[in-house]
Amino acid sequence: MQRQLTLDLGTPPPATFDNFFAAGNHELISRLRELEGALAAGPVADRTFYVWGERGSGRSHLLQALTHEANGHGRYLSPQSALNAFGFDPRVTLYAVDDCDRLSAAQQIALFNLFNEVRAHPTSALVATGNDAPLALTVREDLRTRLGWGLVFHLQPLADDAKASVLKHAARERGIVLAEDVPGYLLTHFRRDMPSLMALLDELDRFSLEQKRAVTRPLLRAMLQQSGRATPLVPVSAEDAPAKPTDLLGDPLDPDSGPAAPDNDPTRFK
Repeated sequence: MQRQLTLDLGTPPPATFDNFFAAGNHELISRLRELEGALAAGPVADRTFYVWGERGSGRSHLLQALTHEANGHGRYLSPQSALNAFGFDPRVTLYAVDDCDRLSAAQQIALFNLFNEVRAHPTSALVATGNDAPLALTVREDLRTRLGWGLVFHLQPLADDAKASVLKHAARERGIVLAEDVPGYLLTHFRRDMPSLMALLDELDRFSLEQKRAVTRPLLRAMLQQSGRATPLVPVSAEDAPAKPTDLLGDPLDPDSGPAAPDNDPTRFK
């Protein structure tokens, strides 16, 4: 019972524009925040958007923020959505379509038809995301052309100092007492993409609540020891790997200990 309680306390906050770090993406954030109000006020010239960026750049966060703040008039769509969810509904003003490059063939046809319906109805808008620019996107040619018709934005990735700020902000939202040196340490010992970092922060959040301790490097050691892991929770790239095997705190590993399974649960930061 106590464990269930602490997990509930550690529930991440919803994705909003307020907890998205804009960095070099201020124009895009401004347009998306104002989109629903602009649609309600009258004709809008730019009603279709395509946003592309690398994994961890925040594409899903932005789409979830868009639908979260649409007062019930937004619809979030992804490769996991049912095919009939791609149908046009005049009661929906904002369609947010994530990971276009991963849609099935049938979903791509449905999105093509939805795009045309949105273009024909001046009170609706569509924002789609993918992993590449329209010219390089691996989807149907007719859909790829449609996605390039509207405004296209490249979502600029965060620098490491901005990622550290994101971790500190996310910790404050969760009520986590985060030691000052922890964000920088995570960025130098783990993969620096935001999904991996946020998954790690969520695990540290749960463990710190259970232990009733602040998140510090000694707490990381305790979490690894309790879980039976001695290597980072997410794999580091070759250039980031230390010269000699070490545990999370940089101490030499026991040569008889085996590698840990990666912990790469998906988050909204992608």
